[in-house]
Amino acid sequence: MKKFSVIFIIFSLILFTAIVKNSTKNIDDEIFITKENLRILTKEFEKMKLEFDYLSSAEKLLEYQSLYFEKELNQKDISEIKNMKDRFNYDE
Repeated sequence: MKKFSVIFIIFSLILFTAIVKNSTKNIDDEIFITKENLRILTKEFEKMKLEFDYLSSAEKLLEYQSLYFEKELNQKDISEIKNMKDRFNYDE
């Protein structure tokens, strides 16, 4: 009886260790995937932030206006832009 109890305890410990190891591996895989996704999103965010900071300064916009546009740029109402978008049927 004593021998059966020792074998049962050892088998239970081996089974418990396997379950814990498998769970730890799954959690580690999820952490890795999350870190990779975060790394990709961080790179994308840095690109967008750089583009926003670079292009949104008033001095840069005035410089681009003089470089790339022959005529003066006219200010338009935002509702007119939406109507033009509907008129040309752009899909998002």
